Amino acid sequence: MKINFQHKTEKEIDVLSLEKELNKIILYNDDINTFDHVIESLIHVCEHNELQAEQCAMIVHYNGRCDVKSGSYEDLKPRCSALLERGLSAEIV
Repeated sequence: MKINFQHKTEKEIDVLSLEKELNKIILYNDDINTFDHVIESLIHVCEHNELQAEQCAMIVHYNGRCDVKSGSYEDLKPRCSALLERGLSAEIV
């Protein structure tokens, strides 16, 4: 009986790739920033289009938080810092 090791190796690589993408920036609601400021920040920092940024701003407003970007920690760290510098409440999880 032969076992196809190549197939198993490909699955292991896929799992490792997915683990690298599990980091997310969570944006939290606050009573300070305007919708326009949040939307503009998401467009510039997270590279959202206008509709995506508006939807995230609404989710944050009504749910108190929203995942606004996912990716590697190295990519998210400067983006999260930029959101914090703009006065928004965010963290990487």
